[in-house]
Amino acid sequence: MSKIILTGDRPTGRLHVGHYVGSLRRRVELQNSGEFDKIFIMIADAQALTDNADNPEKIRQNVIEVALDYLSVGLDPAKSNLFIQSQISELTELSFFYMNLVTVSRLQRNPTVKAEIQMRNFEASIPVGFFTYPISQASDITAFKATTVPVGEDQLPMLEQTKEIVRKFNSVYGEVLVEPEILLPDNEACLRLPGTDGKAKMSKSLGNCIYLSDTEEDVRAKIMSMYTDPDHIKITDPGKIEGNTVFTYLDAFSKPEHFAEFLPEYNNLDELKEHYKRGGLGDVKVKKFLNNVLQDELAPIRARRAEFEKDIPEVYNILKKGSDVAREAAAETLAEVKRAMKINYFEDKALIEEQSEKYSR
Repeated sequence: MSKIILTGDRPTGRLHVGHYVGSLRRRVELQNSGEFDKIFIMIADAQALTDNADNPEKIRQNVIEVALDYLSVGLDPAKSNLFIQSQISELTELSFFYMNLVTVSRLQRNPTVKAEIQMRNFEASIPVGFFTYPISQASDITAFKATTVPVGEDQLPMLEQTKEIVRKFNSVYGEVLVEPEILLPDNEACLRLPGTDGKAKMSKSLGNCIYLSDTEEDVRAKIMSMYTDPDHIKITDPGKIEGNTVFTYLDAFSKPEHFAEFLPEYNNLDELKEHYKRGGLGDVKVKKFLNNVLQDELAPIRARRAEFEKDIPEVYNILKKGSDVAREAAAETLAEVKRAMKINYFEDKALIEEQSEKYSR
């Protein structure tokens, strides 16, 4: 069986470092590993419209932002198909068929959907499109027969629902769909990077993000205002590592070579943590080190983005080519699904002959 990746992001804004450590960095590694036969990376504009239907311009403008972020982190259109979800009509058709395999009560029990509904204060006024989000996601994954879906841990309930749909479809109609496996970040700090204010999740709406497209000065200012240990008032005070955003970011981004270059008095992050915990190490020094680490990571991303920004028509061309490839793959799966469901009337010559004989008697 071919090894195929499907993953993507909703274009509701620019992508931030939480996206980067949670999925983007891993996608580039997987892309360059040579282990996968096909890679599909989707800009999920149709799903973004499920809770932004009254503001389509927001989605329209952010499609190019996400595309630039993809290209700037190193996703290569020669190795990965970058495409726009709404341009693949087969995905909508698959969603419609899958709706018959899922109950309302099952959708209501999905923890991710429940959390998102509460966060958006939808309550009784849930848009149907948003409510059926897990079905749409199952359509996206199965359309490309994805074997691997690299996402954050918050998507585990969605992937489990996709598996349920695959099993149900295959049990009723025959073995057509492929059951995917989730691939989580291998660095625990990357599972869900907190916001700069210490909130559990980095969120555009909370204004606590460091964006991949931020300037060097923007990044520095956000790091220097980062939440640390509120009880670490004096340099001599012992400090806490747990819940300290600066150290969580260092867990996610720092490498041994960063210490040799930017903070040679320490051999590694463990030594830095121990010093902070026993006291005698100030927050400003640690933040300055984090700034150097993050600037080192983001500098090549900024440089690549600046190059792609010089030719926006070519970026759209990349998306169009990727969408053409994605549409062809999804169409093949849809055709198989229709054959299995016995709704391929016009290509089923046996059916036509059978009915012809029936009515010619």
